[in-house]
Amino acid sequence: MKKTIAFAFFLCAALASCATAFRRHDLIVNPTPLGRDIFNDVSPSQFESGSFTSSRGTQVPYRLLRPTKLSPGNVYPLVVQLHGSGGIGTDNLSQLERMAKSWAMPDVRDRYQAFILIPQFSIRSANYGPASPDQHAIPSQVLNDALELVGEFSSVNPVDKSRIYATGFSMGGSAAWLLPSIAPGVFAGIVPISGVAPPDSQAANFTNLPVLAIHGGADVENPIAADRRFIQTIASHGAQQVSLREYKGLEHQPPTDIHPGFWWRDWLFSQRRR
Repeated sequence: MKKTIAFAFFLCAALASCATAFRRHDLIVNPTPLGRDIFNDVSPSQFESGSFTSSRGTQVPYRLLRPTKLSPGNVYPLVVQLHGSGGIGTDNLSQLERMAKSWAMPDVRDRYQAFILIPQFSIRSANYGPASPDQHAIPSQVLNDALELVGEFSSVNPVDKSRIYATGFSMGGSAAWLLPSIAPGVFAGIVPISGVAPPDSQAANFTNLPVLAIHGGADVENPIAADRRFIQTIASHGAQQVSLREYKGLEHQPPTDIHPGFWWRDWLFSQRRR
């Protein structure tokens, strides 16, 4: 049986003030990875297909799920689902990875009445070098294109602009980390999964942003050290709504409890930008 152990990552006695420790570090022992074939029955045809041209002339293909119960006069949350490096391309198909497909599963789609926007990037959305003590991610221009897409989509659809979220796995997790650093005040919450966090210089942009970072402790492709570093840094800047959920022994994989994942989706949808 899985056990969840909540503990302070840094002992308060070792710190000048407990305020410098991040709010929660959950350690999950004996985790299992999410199966690669679990969403084989999800057809790409369930996702609308579209394309957006940014102000610099870049084509951004995207897939879309709409709320199943749209009602006139209502507004709905928007989730920007960001793909990993395996989704890079222009076919408007490869970005439909496990995390993207999970939103189309009946139990998830019925529970969360939201727009799910899944852009595809022709190049890397986030760049970072090899593992090092100060490893950090930096955005590429395609993230600015994606932000233009979010703005345009939100202006012509009944989107609740106080409930725009970002999530993704691997490179997509890094991109989810980076979006608030280039568009402060747009996102109500983010869930980066197995990503690489921004440099500490971006900490001020995250002080009031709810963050739930999810990461395998045995990840050697995107080591967890960057998430630990940045979460500790933003906490030291006064952030009160930040958590790290670490899966001890899990390599570079989403954990199996990410789907249906009501626990993290409920948390995400409870966030509102003030």
